[in-house]
Amino acid sequence: MLSRSEIKKVRALDLKKFRKEYNLFLAEGGEQVEEISAVFPCRMLVATKDWLLQHPDVRAMKTVEVTGEDLSRISLLKTPKDVLAVFEQPCYDVETIDFSEQLVLAADGIQDPGNLGTIVRLADWFGIEHIVCSTDTADIFNPKTVQATMGAVARVKVHYVSLPEYLSELSNVPVYGAFLEGENIYTQELSSSGIIVLGNEGQGIRSEVAKYITKRLYIPAYPQGKITSESLNVAIAGAVICSEFRRRIFA
Repeated sequence: MLSRSEIKKVRALDLKKFRKEYNLFLAEGGEQVEEISAVFPCRMLVATKDWLLQHPDVRAMKTVEVTGEDLSRISLLKTPKDVLAVFEQPCYDVETIDFSEQLVLAADGIQDPGNLGTIVRLADWFGIEHIVCSTDTADIFNPKTVQATMGAVARVKVHYVSLPEYLSELSNVPVYGAFLEGENIYTQELSSSGIIVLGNEGQGIRSEVAKYITKRLYIPAYPQGKITSESLNVAIAGAVICSEFRRRIFA
């Protein structure tokens, strides 16, 4: 059984200030917990008896067996799962990124946790190991973000930097960004390495970041000339762009 103070601490991880203070984050659901526990130290595992019996290999510093009713009182989800876990936040060194051999995503002020989580998930799918985020981008350890990654947070390293300053210090690194006035992505030469910048949901890529972009890309609507939606969701646009970059490898 969890104590009141432990329940309070788990639920406090919904807030960034407490995640930062404790250096912890929360994950819920069997697939998420299994994948993340294979990479990050698990401080506490809270699960039903059946789940624990079915997953004996998931280890934690502390394991607590609870009922489904107990979990519903602890969970931050509208529909609680059979398990939740508290993990230590990793510490990454952004200076270790080698842009000469890989693609890296950059998030410029992406606000929605679900969008950021989906971008982490698509990065994982397309073999992109690093995402560099502006300091005002949503927190990767927000429970909603973690949930949206579907476990990919265990494999994709997310860094927070002053993005304009970071880009200004790079040399001989191609930097791509999506713009409505850009060049058709399907007709442009694309490199197998470099940075792909994804902009804010409403404002797009900010001017202080845009000045470091060396190639402006555009995802054309189909058919040309037809009235369509004004723009694509940033995560969907990111998936289209990443897919086209990777397609060139097999073309």
